[in-house]
Amino acid sequence: MDRQHFTPKDSVSYIWKTLQLPEEALKSLHLIEDVKCFPSAFKVDHLAQATIAVSALAASAFHSIRHQTSVPKVTVPLGHASAEFKSERLYVLDGKIAPSSWGTIGGLHKTADGYIRMHDSFPNHRANALRVLDLKEGASRDEVAKKMLEWKAIDLETTAIREGAVIAALRSFEEWDAHPQSSAVADFPILLQKITDSKPQDPLIPQSTQVDKCLRGIRVVEMSRVIAAPVAGKTLAAHGADVIWITSPTLPDLPDLDRDLARGKRTVQLDIKTEQDKARLIELLRTADVFVQSYRPGSLSSQGLSTKDLAKANPNLIIASLSAYGPEGPWSGRRGFDSLVQTCSGINVADARRYGAGEAAHVLPCQAFDHGAGYLLATGIIAALCKRTTDGGSYEVQVSLAGVMKYMRSLGTYPGTTGYERTTTFTRPEDVEPYVETRQTGFGELRAVRHSATVEGLETGWDIMPKPLGRDDAVWMC
Repeated sequence: MDRQHFTPKDSVSYIWKTLQLPEEALKSLHLIEDVKCFPSAFKVDHLAQATIAVSALAASAFHSIRHQTSVPKVTVPLGHASAEFKSERLYVLDGKIAPSSWGTIGGLHKTADGYIRMHDSFPNHRANALRVLDLKEGASRDEVAKKMLEWKAIDLETTAIREGAVIAALRSFEEWDAHPQSSAVADFPILLQKITDSKPQDPLIPQSTQVDKCLRGIRVVEMSRVIAAPVAGKTLAAHGADVIWITSPTLPDLPDLDRDLARGKRTVQLDIKTEQDKARLIELLRTADVFVQSYRPGSLSSQGLSTKDLAKANPNLIIASLSAYGPEGPWSGRRGFDSLVQTCSGINVADARRYGAGEAAHVLPCQAFDHGAGYLLATGIIAALCKRTTDGGSYEVQVSLAGVMKYMRSLGTYPGTTGYERTTTFTRPEDVEPYVETRQTGFGELRAVRHSATVEGLETGWDIMPKPLGRDDAVWMC
């Protein structure tokens, strides 16, 4: 579908109507175009404002359905939304700027016939990549670059995926469009389906609980890492959901990202490969409204936690999954990250050609697919909550990074090089000063971008601040 004429408000309207949400609610949306952000040929700022706005409007509509009121007005400024799309890079903790989460040997590398991009933030992915390249742990970037030249890009991509490394070949739009995975990615970025029938279900809010946010009383279990799915949980928490973030004591984490993305969440550590901890998780899920997960497709099914298993345990549960490439196609089971989807899908090549500096690849000014996917996953979840309240049933929600890429691409590009004249880049913490809040955390004083959506008459933002992993009990607050 060609959406090149869409404004951010058109995007919200299109997503809203496709999800079959009450159209009257669109009258409550107020988008402010205050600054032009993110130099790129692609409409990254459009994606930021539209996805944050549609998630907030969904929360407002859920509040309206639940409490039988009119839909509170939702306001999202373009500049603030764009700043929030880079929040994990722009916080300051105890006076120190957020460090880079990138590894030292990853990124773009030249091969014998092209280029690849390697993701090496997690130690196991880095170790697997070095093994594929026949290099020892501790190898330098120069040594890695030299080994890359011995490989053809597609051969290295194929071998790396098989061996547990995360590498993508650089492709043009023409090459991506010819790939079978391209046609397998759904045109609409949110896949939402009813999976069981049950009576209309609305969680009760204890009389002692203040109804100050749209999602008060909603219980969410989140099992996720990196950016996209954590953004979804963080968004639900901003609107008042009780989010329990489950991490594993046996898996590596990315603490520099978590300082931002853990806002609003309580933290519990469980090793679900042990019988006792798996039982604790299942007990939480039996009494939850939402389960959000972003592990490699098939990983949780192998632990007896498939969609079918979960729906059987809780016939009112909304099950939300984030993947790299979507549930269909030859790459449906692959690991992937925002930077790799940019690489393999043609986005980086197209942006480089338009930029005209002779680069092989030009990256987007933020992790746009991660953030867009997070807000769209939150939107799908809240849409499912609305439908569960009125129609009953449990629902499955699926969003992929590739699906968000496909949607952004369908918006078209700015004419010529005009997209690069958008001078607001948000590269330093001082650039987002109008949008930050200062809070005390378990790690010190945190200055970070506050939530960009406001809901008239209700609060948005995070009640809970980051703390060391595993500090909370696996029980609900209400």
